[in-house]
Amino acid sequence: MPDLAPPDLASLRTEIDRIDDALHDLLMRRADLVAHMAASRVKQGGPTFRPGREAVILRRLLERNRGALARPAVVRFWREIIASSLAQQGGFSVATQGEAGVESPLARLARAHFGLLTPLRLHPTPTRVLASLASGEAAVAVLPAPQEGERPEAAWWTQMESPRLHIVAALPFLAPLEAARDGGREKAPPQAFAISPLAPDATGRDRSLLRFEPLAEHSRARILSLLNTAGLAPRWLLRRESPTPMALAEIEGFLAEGDPRLGALPFPRLQILGAYAEPEPEE
Repeated sequence: MPDLAPPDLASLRTEIDRIDDALHDLLMRRADLVAHMAASRVKQGGPTFRPGREAVILRRLLERNRGALARPAVVRFWREIIASSLAQQGGFSVATQGEAGVESPLARLARAHFGLLTPLRLHPTPTRVLASLASGEAAVAVLPAPQEGERPEAAWWTQMESPRLHIVAALPFLAPLEAARDGGREKAPPQAFAISPLAPDATGRDRSLLRFEPLAEHSRARILSLLNTAGLAPRWLLRRESPTPMALAEIEGFLAEGDPRLGALPFPRLQILGAYAEPEPEE
């Protein structure tokens, strides 16, 4: 049997055009379904922004991804599709820290996650960012991930009103792999968190953030011991001493109000600040 001749460039372009038309047809159909769902939500008063649902969609697509299509391309493409769906439902904007006319790394991160066309409102301080969210000026706030030794004015997690506001997502969703101490490779920690008035949804692989006020006699070692004994071993722990002692711990899994393990902790003002879907590896 003779070898089949390879297709010429014109044939390949024709096939790509056919696929583009099919993709466009499906995207238009998707937009019609979103419009129908949006109208139903308006009648029922349901939320339009569902970061847990978004994470489940992306995980499913990454799981089935094969061939030459890179994982970052899949996430970038569908993040723009999701952003378009949110825009259809009206009034969706994002607030973050930055200066007008300056594209900061945080602003770029927010745009990459929430779409290039989503309105991005910049404010000079974390306090102003949270205020714009609390007032309804923005639907979501994006602020840097908490760091050890950060300045008091940068520690937005100490100012966050709970349970009025919730941490609902981590950025970026696709985390690069970094060298670990044991010689292996682990996902890099989140660079920022998304905050919303909406409560987070469990996705099956989540992490929760717990804020509390340690007592004077609670050293760092004592806090870790208390959390471990309660079955809430922290992935990391931050502590600030002034103006009021306060600590933040990241816990594996999705913590909900009423979890019996929380009752075993002796910390006053114990609050779940939210939860987020565990990021997926970039590679």
